[in-house]
Amino acid sequence: MTEYAEIRCEQPLAHPPAAVWTALTDPGLHARWWAGGDVRPVVGHRFTLDMGDWGVQPCEVTAVEPGRLLSYRFAEGSLDTTITWRLEQEGEGTRLFLEHTGFDLDTPAGKQAYRGMSVGWPQVLGRIDAVLAGRT
Repeated sequence: MTEYAEIRCEQPLAHPPAAVWTALTDPGLHARWWAGGDVRPVVGHRFTLDMGDWGVQPCEVTAVEPGRLLSYRFAEGSLDTTITWRLEQEGEGTRLFLEHTGFDLDTPAGKQAYRGMSVGWPQVLGRIDAVLAGRT
């Protein structure tokens, strides 16, 4: 039986949800904190993310609630995982939640990706604040 794993992270950000949503959905900003690619908040939109040494990864948007939720399949054909971003207003800022699900721990690639991204995602989320604050 295949064992699947997930990564869950959350990050408080001192920026309103509209600004955080823009960071998640504007290709220029997205490239500054994570990866270059033509991400758009449109269900069915297919795009790629340039993951540097890990190659260009195909993605497809599966769910959108403007300003609140963005979900897409990530690395179709290799990892076949799903990334879901959820935003909640928290005072003047935003609490950003990330769920990265579907890591197949029965495969070497799935295990490696899960281990690497478990450490990497908190660092990536931390860069959003710097980008929105204009520090990068």
